[in-house]
Amino acid sequence: MKKETGVPERCATISAVQKILGGKWKLEILYYIGFQDIQRFGELRRHIGGISESSLTTQLRELEADGFIHRHDYKEIPPKVEYSMTELGKSFMPVMEYVKAWGEENLGK
Repeated sequence: MKKETGVPERCATISAVQKILGGKWKLEILYYIGFQDIQRFGELRRHIGGISESSLTTQLRELEADGFIHRHDYKEIPPKVEYSMTELGKSFMPVMEYVKAWGEENLGK
């Protein structure tokens, strides 16, 4: 009898995390909001560097929709909007610390 070699079952959890955090800038955005306490759009854009306004806006909206960050609009002129971590976002910060430490150790950065 021939032994079947099948494709391993896909991990739904990893797939879901990848879908949420797979954006080019999302981990960096979470790092700056979570660890550097950077809350304003302009500050984020300056720290990240190569990101366009539209990309930053899109990624922030997606992180907000996924429950990682909170957007607070002060309804002022000139407009003032700040971002902060939600409880879900805060619960992800130990993972970010580990990833950062792993990168420093293994990537020499």
